[in-house]
Amino acid sequence: MKKILGVVLTTIVLLAVIWYSFIYFATYSDGYRSGELIKFSHKGVIVKTWEGEVSQGISGAQIFSFSVMDNQQEVIKRLKEYQGKYVKLKYEEKFGTCLFWGDTKYFITEVTRENSPHFNRD
Repeated sequence: MKKILGVVLTTIVLLAVIWYSFIYFATYSDGYRSGELIKFSHKGVIVKTWEGEVSQGISGAQIFSFSVMDNQQEVIKRLKEYQGKYVKLKYEEKFGTCLFWGDTKYFITEVTRENSPHFNRD
């Protein structure tokens, strides 16, 4: 009985490690999104994560929500600085997420300031 319990527990732990590794390292897609950075916040009750939104149209009808991992300190610094500005974001879409990574499957890896195609704002 102890042997069966040990095998079951080991299998569960091994599957959890494999799943965690898969969603952390495997990328479903990657690309770029541009728009006005309308929200960037550090939110959560027990676990704080960095979350943001980019408006991809004049009316704000299309919103791109994203997360930033805590180890991306340069990206976090730039997003704080570019609040309300037009930005270009490089992202990776993961297969899933964990509670302590963020709310979305889209994780920002680079951010640059761009000129708005709609109007010139400094």
